[in-house]
Amino acid sequence: MSADAELSSILNRRQQINEALDNGQAIKPTFKVVNIYTEFHEFSRKEIKDYQATFSKYDVGNDGYLDLAELKIMMEKLGAPQTHLGLKGMIAEVDEDKDGKISFREFLLIYRKARAGELVSDSGLGQLARLTEINVDEVGVGGAKSFFEAKIEQQLRTNKFHDEIRQEQEERRRMEEERVLRRQQFQQRAAVFQ
Repeated sequence: MSADAELSSILNRRQQINEALDNGQAIKPTFKVVNIYTEFHEFSRKEIKDYQATFSKYDVGNDGYLDLAELKIMMEKLGAPQTHLGLKGMIAEVDEDKDGKISFREFLLIYRKARAGELVSDSGLGQLARLTEINVDEVGVGGAKSFFEAKIEQQLRTNKFHDEIRQEQEERRRMEEERVLRRQQFQQRAAVFQ
């Protein structure tokens, strides 16, 4: 779809919504189906597959959703039980289609918000994100070490100060290579005169 067609589609939808609201009609939100891997580009394919395995582990109904009961069991097994209202609040925070349950796409939103620092660390979703990111029982201490090293590297990549240091180091290396090259060229020319 071209950019003009996409913009036209969005504006037409907005016009339909405004007209319906003016007439007092209820508007059902529409969501377009997207590829999880392209929508959540901040996650690697392996991370998404790991999140999918965690999601499937607790989706005992195999319906593609975590309902209130499944979320309750999940939080209890993770060692962070929540009250009924707490569970409802957790669902409401990521439930974009307002169906009262969490789809896999909405489940990934929890981790996106956690990475962006948008979750309170002691909130239900904050605990969920923290507790399901790595399972030392499954990956062992070495796997946990690799996981946390990767997390640190990811944070360092986003750190502007770290980028500036890396650029300075690359500049110094490039200048040293140029100096060595100039020295070799000088020695080659000097050898002609000997």
